[in-house]
Amino acid sequence: MSELPGDLLYTKEHEWLRKENDGSVTVGITDHAQSALGDLVYVELPEIDQELDAEGEMAVVESVKAASDVYAPIAGVVVEVNEELSDDPEKINADPYGDGWIVRIQPSADVDDADLMSPDDYQSFLDDLDD
Repeated sequence: MSELPGDLLYTKEHEWLRKENDGSVTVGITDHAQSALGDLVYVELPEIDQELDAEGEMAVVESVKAASDVYAPIAGVVVEVNEELSDDPEKINADPYGDGWIVRIQPSADVDDADLMSPDDYQSFLDDLDD
């Protein structure tokens, strides 16, 4: 069981979100997701200014085991991508909640926390997966 940062929200698809002071939202994949994928070897990032639909494909992460889609937890426009992942995708493995962030999105509407999980709710979700 990994420690879940308390300032984040989580999805059932194992993405995390951090609301930033400027109104944007930073998104990455959880420690659980990166651990399940194994050593990442490639990350396909979205384009700046790309419009994203909630629950639509946003990025692709590839490991030695498999490729996996990363879904946009909210609708919005990509305002920044973590370019460092192009040369160093292992940042996601090493620091999924910090240097391993994937994208920053400007939401097209207020972020609806009802569709997202608190750290405690996400931990319960993970515990249920293990049962």
